[in-house]
Amino acid sequence: MSEAHSALLRFDDRVAVVTGAGRGLGRAYAQLLAARGAKVVVNDAGGRLDGEGVDAGPAEQVVREIRAAGGEAVACSASVATREGGEAIIRTALEHYGGIDILIHNAGNVRRGSLKEMSYEDFDAVLDVHLRGAFHVLRPAFPLMCEAGYGRIVLTSSIGGLYGNQGVANYAAAKAGVIGLSNVAALEGAAEGVRCNVIVPAAVTRMAAGIDTSAYPPMGPELVAPVVGWLAHESCSVTGEVFIALAGRVARAVIAESPGVFRSSWTVEDVGNHLDAIRYLEAPLILPAVPDGHDQHIRYSFELAQRSHELHGSNDQGALHG
Repeated sequence: MSEAHSALLRFDDRVAVVTGAGRGLGRAYAQLLAARGAKVVVNDAGGRLDGEGVDAGPAEQVVREIRAAGGEAVACSASVATREGGEAIIRTALEHYGGIDILIHNAGNVRRGSLKEMSYEDFDAVLDVHLRGAFHVLRPAFPLMCEAGYGRIVLTSSIGGLYGNQGVANYAAAKAGVIGLSNVAALEGAAEGVRCNVIVPAAVTRMAAGIDTSAYPPMGPELVAPVVGWLAHESCSVTGEVFIALAGRVARAVIAESPGVFRSSWTVEDVGNHLDAIRYLEAPLILPAVPDGHDQHIRYSFELAQRSHELHGSNDQGALHG
């Protein structure tokens, strides 16, 4: 069905919380949801890029923009970096709009430094916003969604979380952790009507400070926001997945395993001798988090062991490839 003939996906009567919504991507998310009928809590502590400082101005400005366009929104400048801040953000949704249907955790900060030199303070400060921050808003919102039998959660990871990057061990660790947190929310919310997915966005915003973007193709927030909008909509049909949105490309990212090699016993030398087969990825295993990727992973290895036992008996020393 062409876009021109498809039904417009709206968010009427839905209550959304968007963290880090005072600027950049979060602002685009909040404005998109509000334009399509959602009541939006625009959360932003308004600090500097490193997370220091508080300024209610950015969140309040986005609320003014949304209201001027005919939408409904309220500002909240509490910080996701603390439990109390997270609870205050979700409480804002309850007090103003009576519930929460959508949670988008987008707030972020950056503190760069090589792994040799990174301070413990800078490591913690970034985890506090990206990873602990996700938990600080997810923890109070999740049981409410489960009780209501409905929820859409979008957490934010990063290319650095998937692949690492130079000089941002704190950021990479936090963003990788977000994927694990999302998978658990997806698993535990599956029977309750609550879906949780991850966005891996890339846009030229304040977070790109210090990077030469002169040769980049168009990479505005408007190329990311529709993907987050769909993940936040009731028609979202997936959970426990990771979506990439970068310069107009939308894709899915997965964790994949090689089929591997089974032996009933191993030596250090055996690992080296079988390395090519162990690493062979031409027929990868992709195990979705929901319904039971964790259990599928275990079952696969157990079944190889059982097959080997049945074929060769318990004294097998040969290799069995998946």
